[in-house]
Amino acid sequence: MAVVSTDLIEDGQLLKECILIKENTKSPIDNRIWSKSEKKQWVIGLFSGTTFLYAARTIMPLCVVAVSEELHWDKTESGMVLSAFFWGYCMTQFLGGYLSDIVGGDVVLPIAACMWSLITFWTPWFAYLSTDKNYALYIVVLSRVLLGASQGFHYPGMTSLISRKVLENQRSFTYSVVAAGSYVGTLLTGSLGSIMMDEYGWQMPFYCIGLLGISWMLLMRYMLIAKQRWRNGGLSIYSEPLNEKTGKMEQKTPVPWLILLTKPAFWSLLVGHFCENNAFYILLSWMPTYFHENFPSAKGWVFNVVPWVITIPSSIGSGYLADLMINNGYSVTFVRKFMESVALLGTALFLSLISFASSYSMCLTCLALAVACCGFHSSGILVNPQDIAPRHAGSVFGIMNMAGAIPGFIGVYVAGHILEATKSWNAVFGQTAVVCLFGWIVFILFGTGKKVI
Repeated sequence: MAVVSTDLIEDGQLLKECILIKENTKSPIDNRIWSKSEKKQWVIGLFSGTTFLYAARTIMPLCVVAVSEELHWDKTESGMVLSAFFWGYCMTQFLGGYLSDIVGGDVVLPIAACMWSLITFWTPWFAYLSTDKNYALYIVVLSRVLLGASQGFHYPGMTSLISRKVLENQRSFTYSVVAAGSYVGTLLTGSLGSIMMDEYGWQMPFYCIGLLGISWMLLMRYMLIAKQRWRNGGLSIYSEPLNEKTGKMEQKTPVPWLILLTKPAFWSLLVGHFCENNAFYILLSWMPTYFHENFPSAKGWVFNVVPWVITIPSSIGSGYLADLMINNGYSVTFVRKFMESVALLGTALFLSLISFASSYSMCLTCLALAVACCGFHSSGILVNPQDIAPRHAGSVFGIMNMAGAIPGFIGVYVAGHILEATKSWNAVFGQTAVVCLFGWIVFILFGTGKKVI
């Protein structure tokens, strides 16, 4: 049996490796972690994909005021459109993780990207497909459901890849950098999207982000994934993780769901992620509307940009700090709970303080810091499935993110209903803070960074 060197850093070895691969194309060749150069390329690629993914996701929250005025939607109908995304997003989380664990994230991600990019590009056309208000609303809601379903494959696929290709003491930083793309994407929509909307109408951001998503898919497919498969003799980059003691590839086994469901750590993961996402999705979906209503003279590019600018370093910095703490001897459990405490307690604190703020600058500061605290979630619960189930991280993450998507359609819709009934933003932010506190208590009591399955 031919043996392929695990060091692909030197370009001079590439021809030799390709010859060896062709001698044994039926073997799972790429059964190793990424080299330094490979990890850099994949991090850049996945970061870019997450950026465009969130840019596509956040266009509707940015444009919902303009769209609702043109199409005559009230707050409840706007909330239904905003929350519809998460109905679809919830449906495909487990499927995305399961398929990624089986066939590889390199197969799943490009297909999903093609779908959500095309739906984004066609959204303005969907809005004008019927002259009847109700039919037009239902069509837009359906397109948002499909957008969520196609985007539901991204994070589980990405998690499955990273869990197999990155060492445990490097995962926090790697994942936090990739996850920071979500804030960059929101920033991209809030800045350039706001300008395009003001200059060319609300339709233009949908067209541009849709094209960017298609471009990213093609670049990943033909410049990075194809390159890896050429090195592997046409095989997927997917492989089972290596056993740290024997150095051999572990055998594929089904997810032991019955055992997992008896573990308090798994349930604390679901509850904590649910509660944090409840805060994040409400802020993501309703923050532009909050500023439009309370400070109508404020510039959209300011409040759509500032929160996400400061969240990018908080996400990346939390990942660097988490890996540094682990390398300095702190337990993975302590690090995950510390990061999640900053995320959930910090978000709850600043959402509570906003009820005492009256000026535009104070409200912007409180909401920006609340969003920035959410960035620490990337090195807390978000990476935790790779700790408790490294061989099934994609599937476990899919279940976790399915639970995390529920507040997307319930919390966002309920927030719109509360606003329609009470006209009180403090009521929305107050109940969101309480949910964050509950999630923190559960994860602190039952969460762990140890492998459970």
